[in-house]
Amino acid sequence: MMKFLTCLLMTGCVAFSASAQFGLTPAQRDSLNKLTAADHADMLQQLGITAGQLRKGPSGNPKDPNAANSSEAKVNQYNLPDPLTFKNGQKVKNAREWTEKRRPEIAADFETEIYGKLPAQIPAVNWQIVSDKDTLVGNQAIRQKILKGIVDNAAFPSMKVEISLLLTTPASAPAVPVVLEFGFIRSPFNPGPIKPIGLGSAAEPTWQEQLISRGWGYAIIEPASIQADNGAGLTAGIIGLVNKGRRRKPTDWGALRAWAWGASRAIDYFEKDKNVDAKRIAIEGLSRYGKAAIVAMAFEPRISLGFIGSSGAGGAKILRRIFGEQVENLASSGEYHWFSGKFIQYASKNTPDDLPVDAHELIALCAPRPVFISAGSPQVEGHWIDARGMFEAAAHADAVYKLFGKKDLGTMQFPKLGTPLVDGEIAFRQHAGGHSTGPNWSTWIAWACRYWGDCKYD
Repeated sequence: MMKFLTCLLMTGCVAFSASAQFGLTPAQRDSLNKLTAADHADMLQQLGITAGQLRKGPSGNPKDPNAANSSEAKVNQYNLPDPLTFKNGQKVKNAREWTEKRRPEIAADFETEIYGKLPAQIPAVNWQIVSDKDTLVGNQAIRQKILKGIVDNAAFPSMKVEISLLLTTPASAPAVPVVLEFGFIRSPFNPGPIKPIGLGSAAEPTWQEQLISRGWGYAIIEPASIQADNGAGLTAGIIGLVNKGRRRKPTDWGALRAWAWGASRAIDYFEKDKNVDAKRIAIEGLSRYGKAAIVAMAFEPRISLGFIGSSGAGGAKILRRIFGEQVENLASSGEYHWFSGKFIQYASKNTPDDLPVDAHELIALCAPRPVFISAGSPQVEGHWIDARGMFEAAAHADAVYKLFGKKDLGTMQFPKLGTPLVDGEIAFRQHAGGHSTGPNWSTWIAWACRYWGDCKYD
């Protein structure tokens, strides 16, 4: 058991994300839950919040008595903060005022109230190439590199953080655009090699094949190698390394911001790799990794395009909107580690209506760079991620994009399933599949070609 606990607190040991916990024994899972509960309780104590003051979130099971709202008729009325109104009540007049004054105000609110601030001093990352070979993705010839980002732990040698990164580019290609995905280099669900689809198949090629066939590359960074996906691991990973093994303070960064920091360090490497056009880097992620993707794009100006998949609450969904997952769920022991500890207050002493910002302003922080919001079918994916709530956030980011002379969604009316809203720098499509970006990849690639160009087979 001691060996397991040591392994648990060192994120380079095992990827203890929610999806990876299926491999734990009942005793290991119980230990993980106890450590998480203890850390959550410590944060509540720091905030002066008792367990009884913390509101319980709705259930994701529609059959439960406290099931999350899935009816538009029951959605509450809410008022969104205006991204183009300064805190002193004055209006933003132009793009320069937005960039130099209003945008920093909004970014600071997201840091202070939701995602946490980056520490003043974060150790450097030294990238090492573990393997570099020519191989195939499906039937596409590629050059594939496996890299390890070793974080300097001189200030706290007992803790080690090594970031796992895969970079794949077309074989014999010059510097190409790259899509960086938050995900798994080797999927715990389907660990085998990528199988080629081939001509004449009824199935759509994998997203990797689609990108390579366009003459683009892709990279995968493993979030759990940066920071564990649970509260038990907050005293390890990059957060724990900076804190020298101590627990977080309420304003410290959470896992989403830590994962986004890791993506920025990957871009540092891309800028030095002759096979990558570092001016054309996109970020992509699904679900909690979709949350990380929109946070990364909001705070990292070197990301040129976004593909934000089913990110829901804490990502691209309006937090004030009572539909699907709620702030109370995010503040629970299962999800609080994604955010700063202070965010828990909005599920206890305060409400989401007290937030100074909301998801439309998170999307606005990406302006004028193009961002694509993706969702699945409510019949297949379910209502938990709230596709309409993400659409409304995208629609209400329009004023900021227009300030730069960019085109918005073009409508405030929620589109029918499958309708692509892809004429502008804010894009949206709800596909007919489940909890995946898969059915939207070809739509995203066609949309991205408008900005990146150099698309083969046009």
